[in-house]
Amino acid sequence: MTDDRYSPDQAATGPRPWPAPTARRELDAVVSVPGSKSLTNRELVLAALAEGPSRLRAPLHSDDSVRMIAALGTLGVQIDAEPGDGAFGDDLAVTPVAPFAPGGDIDCGQAGTVMRFVAPLAGLVDGEVTLAAHATALHRPMGEMIRALRELGVDIDDGGRWALPFTVRGHGHIRGGEVTIDAGASSQFVSGLLLAAPRFDVGLHLIHEGDRLPSIPHIDMTIEALGRRGVVVERPSPTEWVVPAGPIRGKDVAVEPDLSNAAPFLAAAMVASGRVSVTGWPVHSTQPGALLPELLPLFGGRAHRRGGALHVSAGERLTGVDLDLSAAGELVPTLVGLAALADGVSTFRGIGHIRRHETDRLAALVLNLRALGGEADELDDGIRIVPRPLHGGLWRAYHDHRMATTGALIGLAVPGVEVDDIGTTAKTMPQFPQLWARMLGDESGDAAA
Repeated sequence: MTDDRYSPDQAATGPRPWPAPTARRELDAVVSVPGSKSLTNRELVLAALAEGPSRLRAPLHSDDSVRMIAALGTLGVQIDAEPGDGAFGDDLAVTPVAPFAPGGDIDCGQAGTVMRFVAPLAGLVDGEVTLAAHATALHRPMGEMIRALRELGVDIDDGGRWALPFTVRGHGHIRGGEVTIDAGASSQFVSGLLLAAPRFDVGLHLIHEGDRLPSIPHIDMTIEALGRRGVVVERPSPTEWVVPAGPIRGKDVAVEPDLSNAAPFLAAAMVASGRVSVTGWPVHSTQPGALLPELLPLFGGRAHRRGGALHVSAGERLTGVDLDLSAAGELVPTLVGLAALADGVSTFRGIGHIRRHETDRLAALVLNLRALGGEADELDDGIRIVPRPLHGGLWRAYHDHRMATTGALIGLAVPGVEVDDIGTTAKTMPQFPQLWARMLGDESGDAAA
């Protein structure tokens, strides 16, 4: 592979590598994780569009949510931090504004939810809004969103690139109506349009037309969030959604813990032996991480929910698996970490779309495993891992938070693994190094110990 994003010299400069701690004893840990990034940013958008104030309790405070708050602030929405009961920071009080402010510049950073959810909002502005992103995120697909918004009556100048950066020349409203898209590259195209649809003049009739639709749980999450605010989304078929024009209620919303961010902690019990419990595990959730109680036992672990927590413990061995993970692509890096340490071959399918996340995750996982002596190969729509004895070395994050946490997971069993930039975890969990260290029994929270 020759993609310049994966040059061996990429990490020659930059942050000091983080020595991934190796487990010295069986784990017996209780972990709490911050709020869901996916839910936080959806609720922020809905609160900005609502007809009255909202309060988000226990939201995620991370790079992605900061980007969303800044973007909505550019549109004139007032978002204030207020003391709450959560262990990970303040609640957020959101006061919507109608109409939106007349325009400005929005830096989406690396946040896919910001670029895909805010683009439709920009069409509701009576003025120009320019959306840009970090250089490492300019490859992320935006063409279908641009095309769909144009069909719905939004004026967008993208210089013919079908990608960020681009300028939306809003007219204060979006006509809406019927539009067909191919959301095979990202379910966020569907979610972004559904979130804004109640504010369209005639609502939205959205149809997905393509070979596959990834991350369906995230679309279900969007529909459920709209329903909590009084917007009923009809589904004439599994790939078709109808949203009526109408008000969005202001609401007091408690944000669930991020179940996908819990994945490396739960998987740690299976790598290092012992047990890890994650508190606040919901009885029902549309997060893809809600599939972990079903997935982890397939690798040989044991999982059960009791007392409001999910408890995962190690089995006798880690086993190889053959799985379709199209509904849970964001769990792939963690599950690849388990597969690399298993006693048999693993194949994950239905995940070609994760090539277009913060980095090409399939390519990055293959390169990292090979660098540590492992064997892995990309497939057309997935990855195949053949376990081999691993050795220490540099694990590159490639500006991707889930790549960084996978390096930490493998480091539990393989001495000498160093993650080149553990700071990338701040995208969705700034506290990761400290929480990881405490899970291992380092009460000081010194993750480099």
